[in-house]
Amino acid sequence: MSEILRKKSPRAPSIPLDEAVERVLKIYDKERRHAAPTDVIAQNLGYKNANNGAALSMIASLRSYGLLEKAPEGKLAVSKDAETYRFAPSDELKSQLRIKWLKTPNVFSELLDKYVGGLPSDASIRFELIQKGFTPASAESTLTILKKSVDFSKFFEQPLLDDDIEQEQGAVEPKPQVEKDDSVSNVQPKATDVPLVSSVAGFDRIPVRLAGGRRAWLEIPTPFYAADKLRLKAQIDLLLTEEEEAEPDSE
Repeated sequence: MSEILRKKSPRAPSIPLDEAVERVLKIYDKERRHAAPTDVIAQNLGYKNANNGAALSMIASLRSYGLLEKAPEGKLAVSKDAETYRFAPSDELKSQLRIKWLKTPNVFSELLDKYVGGLPSDASIRFELIQKGFTPASAESTLTILKKSVDFSKFFEQPLLDDDIEQEQGAVEPKPQVEKDDSVSNVQPKATDVPLVSSVAGFDRIPVRLAGGRRAWLEIPTPFYAADKLRLKAQIDLLLTEEEEAEPDSE
């Protein structure tokens, strides 16, 4: 036999995240979160049934983002997160879910964890995808889908922590010791201070990316003045100093 085996690329979504979200919401509008056979899911997506490559590829993409999940008896169901997104009362919550879905595919998560602060050139990503086992054609397609999904989720518009910045720069600078200064904690905002953060809800809940794919949240009141920022920074530095002083002597 002289049959030539086709090289199969690693798994990656075949559609960008914005299209995937739109498609899964169409399924939700018809099925809610009830489990449904694969053929029914395919029909809700506009296909005759699931017995064709296009339908299976679409369903696989929705599953890779975590928008569809397995159910008993070989059925599929819309994820709880997709339902939450459908009725989310705030753009903030929707943003959290978009970022979660963006990092669900392994290939996307690996690239986003590696390139903190922004993606490199298309040529660099294309080369890395080929090194991971993608064919040149699938690498090009995956690159386009990744960039569209990143833009949709506004991933790189999230604030960076010091750890992220140090990772991007490739070096860790020592943190200066800050002495407790009562004059900072007693600073009062002036009427002329310009608010640094605005929100109609009374406060902003700001996501902060941590190492290992974890996430923390800062709740910042509105308005947030420059004096507030100084006081918050002084308190954090004081806590770090007290923690270092409390560590036992290693000798």
